[in-house]
Amino acid sequence: MNTKTAGYLILYGAFLVGMGLLGYLSNPEKAKTALMTGGTFGALSILWGVLGARGTRWVVPAAVGTTALLTLVFAWRATVGWQAVIEGQPEKRFAALLLTTMLAASAVLLPVLFRSLKPLPTATSQPRE
Repeated sequence: MNTKTAGYLILYGAFLVGMGLLGYLSNPEKAKTALMTGGTFGALSILWGVLGARGTRWVVPAAVGTTALLTLVFAWRATVGWQAVIEGQPEKRFAALLLTTMLAASAVLLPVLFRSLKPLPTATSQPRE
């Protein structure tokens, strides 16, 4: 992983921590999970970035998997949030907006990570005698 991609992962992790904190502060009684998940997956992404900058080879597939999973989760949660807003729960708007923002960040980072994947070596085929 190049240092630029590692830096993006570190920024993404800090972004997730910040969004989790923002979600928690918006509703401390009901949004404790926002702080826990933002902190956990933010710290994990920062760890992937630090390890990637140090040249750890297995980090890129781990970062791709984590970010892909988060993209799916954010898409699902944002959809549920916006459906609640549409159905007359305007108090869900802020959470839906945060989730949509995290979805967008994840969707932007994912192709960058995919480009960092090294292709698996292929066996050269030689004619058999």
